[in-house]
Amino acid sequence: MAVLNIIKAGDPVLKATAKPVTKVNKHIKKLLDDMAETMYAAEGVGLAAPQVNESLQLIVLDDGHGLIELINPEILEKSDETNVDTEGCLSIPGYYGKVERASKIKVRSLTRHGKTVIYEPEGFLARIFQHEIDHLYGHLFIEKAADLRKVGD
Repeated sequence: MAVLNIIKAGDPVLKATAKPVTKVNKHIKKLLDDMAETMYAAEGVGLAAPQVNESLQLIVLDDGHGLIELINPEILEKSDETNVDTEGCLSIPGYYGKVERASKIKVRSLTRHGKTVIYEPEGFLARIFQHEIDHLYGHLFIEKAADLRKVGD
């Protein structure tokens, strides 16, 4: 495994729509492993492939309850109930803002073994899912954030 370079805001790959994964092969599995190692090394809770300069629909995340890997994730449902909380991003270090997100979502994804799985995260975990899925469509949290601020300001 390897710690990968995290791309910073301003790089065009972060504004592009990532390509779906057509086959879960050794390259994809290694990339998921490297992304997880990179996320943990950076003390993040989520990382999308575009953030490591790979325009693929891959995400790793961990809210403290174990690693979750998502391949071609798709939000199927969002609750009408929302909440606002502070978010940051490994691609925009030092900046934080308040973002409104659905409190509960339903997501379909593939596993590294090519099996379809449904997740129904709530609260903080739902927030991470939504933040990272946004990356797959070229959206950054700062586009949605209110009260955007830099640490130390």
